[in-house]
Amino acid sequence: MRREILKKILYGILVILVLGVAIFFGIRVFDLKRSSDLKDIDFLSNHVDIIDSDISSSVKEVKKDNDMDIYDMNYQNVISRKINDLLLDDYTADKPLIIYNPYGTNNNSVNIYFKTEKPSSVSYTVKVDGFNDFTRTLKNNGDDNYTTNHSYQLIGFILGYTNKLELKVTDENGSSKTYNFEFDMRNLENQAKSKLDSEDKTDLELTDGLYTVLGNDSESDDFVFLYDNDGVIRGEIPIIGYRAHRILFDGDMMYFSVGESTMAAVNSLGKITNLYNLGRYHLHHDYVFDGDGNIIILASDTEADTCEDMIIRLNLESGDVDGVLDMADLFGDVRKKAVLPDGENSSDDGDGLDWIHLNTIQYLGNDEVVVSSRELSTIIKIDDIFDSPKIDYLIGSEEVWKGTDEEDYLLTKDGDFKIQGGQHSVTYEKIDDDSYYLYLFDNNMGVSTTRKDIDWKEAGLENSNGRKGDASHYYKYLVNEKDRTFELVSEFDVPYSGYVSSVQEIGKTIVVDSGMACTFGEYTEDGELIKSFNMDCEKFIYRVYKYDFPNLFVD
Repeated sequence: MRREILKKILYGILVILVLGVAIFFGIRVFDLKRSSDLKDIDFLSNHVDIIDSDISSSVKEVKKDNDMDIYDMNYQNVISRKINDLLLDDYTADKPLIIYNPYGTNNNSVNIYFKTEKPSSVSYTVKVDGFNDFTRTLKNNGDDNYTTNHSYQLIGFILGYTNKLELKVTDENGSSKTYNFEFDMRNLENQAKSKLDSEDKTDLELTDGLYTVLGNDSESDDFVFLYDNDGVIRGEIPIIGYRAHRILFDGDMMYFSVGESTMAAVNSLGKITNLYNLGRYHLHHDYVFDGDGNIIILASDTEADTCEDMIIRLNLESGDVDGVLDMADLFGDVRKKAVLPDGENSSDDGDGLDWIHLNTIQYLGNDEVVVSSRELSTIIKIDDIFDSPKIDYLIGSEEVWKGTDEEDYLLTKDGDFKIQGGQHSVTYEKIDDDSYYLYLFDNNMGVSTTRKDIDWKEAGLENSNGRKGDASHYYKYLVNEKDRTFELVSEFDVPYSGYVSSVQEIGKTIVVDSGMACTFGEYTEDGELIKSFNMDCEKFIYRVYKYDFPNLFVD
C-alpha cells in the first residue's frame, strides 16, 4: 500500500514537471512568435489603425497594442502608409485631417494636413486657461514659406487640460483667416510636471526657444522634455533608454540618441525616418556633425577592457560605423598610469577602466576636434582626426600632466586664475584663424577615480564632493593657437554641481544647467540671473540646451 501511494506521488510530481516544462516552452514559443509578429509589416498593418479620438470630434489617433515599439521602422512605415491612405480624401483648413501624435515621438503634439487654393503660410496659437499662449509660425518647403499643400507637426499642447487651437492661414497678399479647434488632451502615465517651479530674478527678457532637458536619468520611462520660458512643458519625446545628449538639426531633420547604441533621424512631421545601430559601440555623452554630413560620436568599445575613450563616425547615408580613434593610441603612457578604484573590478558602469572619460566633442573644421576629458580635467585638441590623429594642445593642470610624454603640449595659462575641474559642455566659438573662444561649465571639482597620484589641491581644486560645494562656474577661455596661450576672459558663479551639467550661449544670454542641483537658468553675459527653474529629478539633469526647432518653425 505504501509503495502504491509513493508511486502515485511520484507520478503526480512527474505530471506537474511535464506540465511546467510544457507551459514554460509554450510561453517561450508564444513570446518568440509575438516578438516576430511585432517586427512583421503585414502583422502591424492588420493590428494598427487610425481611429476617431475622444480628444475631439475633429481628431483621430493611432490604435495599437501597448507592446508595439515606435522605434521600429516597420511600425513607422505602417503609420505613414495609413496616413497616406487617409490623405486620398480632400482636406481643407476648416476641415483638416488632425491626428494626435501619430508617430509616437512627441506626446504634446498633433499632426495636421490640409490644402489651400492659394499659396499660404500658417501660424498657430495654443490657448489653455491658466497658462500663457504658445504661438509659432510653421515652416513649410514652399517658396518664401508659402504653399498650397500643408503638412505640419504642431507641438506645445498641455496634457490634462482643454487646449484651444487657433490656426491662422495667410496668403501671399496678406489676407488671412483663423480657424478654431478644441482638444481635451488626456494625461499620460509618467507625464512630467505641467509647470516647473521657477523664480524671476530680473525684468530682462529671455531668448526665444524651448529649454530642452536632455537626460532626466529616471528609473521609469525616459524622455526629452521641452519647456517654454514660463517653465510649462510643451513637448515630451520618449526614448528607449539611457539619454539623448543633444539634438542636431539639418534642414527638416533632427538627429539624436534614443538609447546606448541607437541614433534616430526624425523628420518635421515626427516620423522616424532612420534608426542607426552602432553595433559593438555604446555612445556616451556627446556627438556632433563633421564637415561631410556624418556624425562623430564619443563611444565605448564593448569588446575592450576600457570605456568612454573612443571616437567613432556614423555615415548617415549608409549607416556604416567606423572607429576613428582610440584615445589610448595618443595617450598610452597616461592610460598605463590609470588603475581601477580600490575594491572594484570594473568601472562604475561595469564597462571597463574609465581612464579618460570623454564628455564633449566639438568639430572645428579641417578635420580638427576638441574633446573634454572629465577624468583628467583637461581640454584636448586633436588634429587630422580621420587620417593621422595627433595631439595639438592640452588645456589642463600641470599637476595632472607632469612627468608624462604629453606635458609639453600644455598651453600656457595667461593670467592668474583657477584651472577648470571636471568640466562639461565645452563649446567652440570661432574668432579668426589663430584664435577662438572655448566656453564651458567648470564643475570646480578635483576628482579622478583612476588616478590616485594626482594632487588636486595642488592643482587648485579643493572640493571632491559631487553634490556639496560653494559654486561651479561658467568659464570662457580665449585660445590663441599662434601664441600657444589661453586666457580666462569671462566667468561667473552658478549653483554647484560636481558632475554633469552644461552651458550654452544663445543670443545675448547664457543657459546654464547645474545638473546635480536639479536646477537650470538663463543668465546675462555679465552673469546676472534672469530666471531659474527647478525640477524634481531622481539623480540629476544631464544637460539643458535651448533650441528654436528650425525644422518646425520659422522666426
